[in-house]
Amino acid sequence: MNVIVIGAGVAGLAAAFELAKHGHEVAVYEASDRPGGQVRTFEVGGGRVEIFYHHLFRSDTTIVDLIDELGLGADLDWIDSNVGLHAGGKNYPFVGPVDLLRFDRVSLITRVRLGLGALYLRRYKHWRNFEGKRAAEWIKRWVGREGYDAVWGPLLRAKFRAHAENVSLVWFWGKLHLRFASRQGGGLLGGLFAKEQLGYLRGSFGRLIDALVAAIEARGGTINVQSPVERILIEDGRATGIRLRDGRELSADVVLATVPSEWFARMVPDLAERDAGYASMLTAVQYQWATVLLLHLDRPLSPIYWLTMTEDDCPFVVAVEQTNFRPPSDYGGAHLLYLSNYVDPGDPTTEQTADQVFDRYEPYLRRINPAFDRSWVQEKWLFTDRAGQPVVHADYHETIPPHRTPVAGLYLANTTQIYPEDRGQNYSIRMGQRVARLLEMDADRPATAAPDEAPAAP
Repeated sequence: MNVIVIGAGVAGLAAAFELAKHGHEVAVYEASDRPGGQVRTFEVGGGRVEIFYHHLFRSDTTIVDLIDELGLGADLDWIDSNVGLHAGGKNYPFVGPVDLLRFDRVSLITRVRLGLGALYLRRYKHWRNFEGKRAAEWIKRWVGREGYDAVWGPLLRAKFRAHAENVSLVWFWGKLHLRFASRQGGGLLGGLFAKEQLGYLRGSFGRLIDALVAAIEARGGTINVQSPVERILIEDGRATGIRLRDGRELSADVVLATVPSEWFARMVPDLAERDAGYASMLTAVQYQWATVLLLHLDRPLSPIYWLTMTEDDCPFVVAVEQTNFRPPSDYGGAHLLYLSNYVDPGDPTTEQTADQVFDRYEPYLRRINPAFDRSWVQEKWLFTDRAGQPVVHADYHETIPPHRTPVAGLYLANTTQIYPEDRGQNYSIRMGQRVARLLEMDADRPATAAPDEAPAAP
């Protein structure tokens, strides 16, 4: 087949690689100036760092297999986790159960209930039973109001803002189940007491993107950057190619779009006339913007890699100190700190400069380290993604568009369809591979009205 892939993020590249390996002619078209999507990198101090922070869990087997296949397995490091919570003006390490018992912001019984709740979700596998249920209600019932108010409630509000009370229990289950499942250890309490390790590719995950691009091109595929797609061409109910913004029209047997739903809907403007139900699924999705302020400091802010902020007035969700995960020598001695936030469309952060965002964040950095001074900051960068996080509400499972669209030969694969898991490199790659196999399977048989694949259990 002659296949066009729209979008050169990890899902699009994974699909293109899978198709190219099977001898198909593949061309990828990307609107930005480089491939990688949320895994794009840039140089700091002679090293490369991602614009959005990334690491792997032990349960991320799909991406680990791909890294091995591309010959990078020897450079994948597994590093002991170093995470914490910031609450009440204090940093609390949160690596193991002893740290939970030391978390004096809540009563001892609530600490026990927090641990038991996490352990239950770690071992519970029948996630479909949670569909239609709200995480906030489950947490308040089984962990207690104190645990919700002190820990989980602030985190849900920080990530989903006004949607926090309606977030799906499936989403919450996925976060805890997969996180603890990635810990190495067996037995009843294995996932709780075992040590967590996080994975990182030496030299950045940009090397994985480079290797995917090289592997696709070695098999005859092409990666076309700065080539935004304006329209998906359709004739007699079938996708026949694309029109680029510069007016060029390119033909294909199959088109796979890996762009956010709202962008996809604009590329097929008459989709509502073809299938109003499918079109409504695309327009119903709500996204939170992901914003990251990345700071180059001349010294560390704290000894913690991943510090989750739980105070409601804090304007960022998490402080990720990359150089507590990788050594500063990887970046010419620079200390790198990500300050991450999720905001509603129209939030002032989406229109502000790095300096303006820093001015708002600065007082809260002193909560983490009272000695912090703005003279520590050598450089600042601000990155945003308007489709950073789909809002996974309680009835979300009823609104997921199938990968097969109402147009023959046209497929969609984006983060709204990663379910029950949350967005991430591993699951985007897995989705790209699955959709590549799906369109191959469809090409081998007459067009049918068969339903799309149901989400697979992890």
